[in-house]
Amino acid sequence: MTAVPKIIRTGTKLRPVPLVPQIRLHQASDPIGLWQRTETAAGRTGLDPPFWAFAWAGGQALARYLLDHPAAVRGRRAIDIASGSGLVAIAAVRAGAAAVTAYDIDPLAAAAISMNAEANGVTVPAVCADVRNEEGPPGTDLVLVADAFYQRDLASQVMRFLDRANRRGTAALAADFGRAYLPRDRLTPLASYDVPGLGVLEDSDVKRTTIWTLTGRQGRAR
Repeated sequence: MTAVPKIIRTGTKLRPVPLVPQIRLHQASDPIGLWQRTETAAGRTGLDPPFWAFAWAGGQALARYLLDHPAAVRGRRAIDIASGSGLVAIAAVRAGAAAVTAYDIDPLAAAAISMNAEANGVTVPAVCADVRNEEGPPGTDLVLVADAFYQRDLASQVMRFLDRANRRGTAALAADFGRAYLPRDRLTPLASYDVPGLGVLEDSDVKRTTIWTLTGRQGRAR
């Protein structure tokens, strides 16, 4: 889709993230309108929703956590799965990660990640690929994932990926406000944040969002 950068620039505005104002993202104010314009530009329907065009609660909370607790990521080689806008990956770089690669299955998201990283003066390789059913890149120290527990199958795939990574000694940090398929019994809370400005996306404007790590595993994050 050669018009991807134009779609992102015309459908969004580069604005600070409410909970992480030191990071700016290309954000949309109207999800349905942007979705329709994207399908029109592509000449087809059935495209993925523009998850990349918004700063979701989990992404904001995890980005804030990384900046508040840089020891959790400093010097580590991290991957951010289901990255969306790239907010978490950008924060990880800002917090001192040795390297961060962002993965998303949506080619528009991969383009948005690159544009958002550039806007924030950092380097984040963006890969359009689904790694949930794979082993993940070798040499990864930390897996980051936010807002990935809103569907049963997706949540199960993410947890299996985290389990496989954990068996290799890789730590994990997840963020979610408690969606239906969040496996709380397998996770330990580390911190919580009140994420504002979510009225257009969620059922309330503020969501209390928690940072989680795997419970009792060798790859537990610091």
